[in-house]
Amino acid sequence: MLNVLFVGLGVLLALSLVGALIVLYVQDVTQEKHAVLRNFPLVGHLRYLFESLGEYFRQYFFLGDREEQPFDRATRSWVYRMAKNEAGIIGFGSTYPIHEPGALVFVNAPFPILDDEQQPTPAVLIGEGYCRTPFAGKSLVNISAMSFGAISRPAVRALSRGAAAAGCWLDTGEGGLSPYHLEGGCDIIFQVGTAKYGVRDELGRLSDERLREVAAHETVRAFEIKLSQGAKPGKGGVLPADKVTAEIAGIRGIAAGRDSLSPNRHPDIADVEQLLDKVEHLRAVTGKPVGVKTAIGGPRFINELTAAVARRGPQAAPDFLTIDGGEGGSGAAPQALADHMAMSIDEALPLVADALLASGLQERIRVIAAGKLLTPARVAWALASGADFVNTARGFMFALGCIQALRCHTNTCPTGVTTHDPRLQRGLVVEDKAARVASYCRNMNKEVGMIAHSCGLRHARELRREHVRIVQASGQSIALDALCPYPAPLPAS
Repeated sequence: MLNVLFVGLGVLLALSLVGALIVLYVQDVTQEKHAVLRNFPLVGHLRYLFESLGEYFRQYFFLGDREEQPFDRATRSWVYRMAKNEAGIIGFGSTYPIHEPGALVFVNAPFPILDDEQQPTPAVLIGEGYCRTPFAGKSLVNISAMSFGAISRPAVRALSRGAAAAGCWLDTGEGGLSPYHLEGGCDIIFQVGTAKYGVRDELGRLSDERLREVAAHETVRAFEIKLSQGAKPGKGGVLPADKVTAEIAGIRGIAAGRDSLSPNRHPDIADVEQLLDKVEHLRAVTGKPVGVKTAIGGPRFINELTAAVARRGPQAAPDFLTIDGGEGGSGAAPQALADHMAMSIDEALPLVADALLASGLQERIRVIAAGKLLTPARVAWALASGADFVNTARGFMFALGCIQALRCHTNTCPTGVTTHDPRLQRGLVVEDKAARVASYCRNMNKEVGMIAHSCGLRHARELRREHVRIVQASGQSIALDALCPYPAPLPAS
């Protein structure tokens, strides 16, 4: 009897499968959108299956350790080891492509610094003498802007706790200040985006009352006016509707379940003079340092900024500039902008640093660099080029467990970092990932210091352009101070 039943079920399943294939065949040959399916019904679906799986097969089976983009496997593996507090030791030589153009080579000292000659990396004061509550930045490496919304609740909680343990700051991104940013007690930079999320009134305008409420939090150390970011210069933030939960909408001051699209610029800031007016206004209202974040497309912006500060006086200057390279981007962005808009940080950072040096503003305006700076060598390069600090978003995303699935904008992140699906968020255990965030930050600072000591320097803030060489197309390296000579000071007016 059972045998007859099983046979009957088998026949029924087989008939159902055949029926489904017939229906699919008819759909394929009659539809008009896909030529492959119309000409090759049924088997044509394999093409779309392999296309969708291709990036994952390439990631794990076909690409070499140094080939994948935007971050190769060797770089990701290094971050994972640092986050797990495993030694950054390798055997049998490096796979780093030292002969390829752009490779970084540091100038080792014949007599490096002994352990007892090394000094702790000094903190750098931001806004000293120009605001009521200046801010001392202690860590060379800090957490770049990622909004609550672009990343998940447990991700923000882990970042906040990890940042507090490591002594670095956490930038809120343009999505406003959530309880999860405050949870760990870390230093916070509050970003004022073009939509003024978190500090807007009912009409979407900047609210002084809301600014004071945010500034009243002791751990909010500074404010950052975001003009643009490396992922999408010239376009505002994009948060798809399915990621705009009721909680996120409430924090931002917008409607839930609808796309959160920021304007492509601040409606009340149309030129450098209005930007400096806004900087001074925010600093007067909050009493805290105020900076500007922007990607750089050429020398015009920084030249106009330094010229305006020269006319108005140093009190009008932003307390810091966050320079994001065109290769930056931890969230959703149009590919046309992500691929082709704004200079790389390799070009933008020396340009900005030179303008500040020439105008004598390098001590007044601190420089924070961002844009794929998530290894010690890249951080050391940035410090040598003129940065005071480095921000990284994707480095800390890897520390949280990101596997570069490239689904940040789809709400289906398999590691819980960029999704609001509770089932997927469950995989991100806050306590474990907070420890990894802290370990990554500490080990980054430690290894940047190790590079400096090998160059014969007491601490990483002594790195200069003469300590770095860049490999050229010929395979030969050239000193960074020869490629980017220090500028002569501008004549006094």
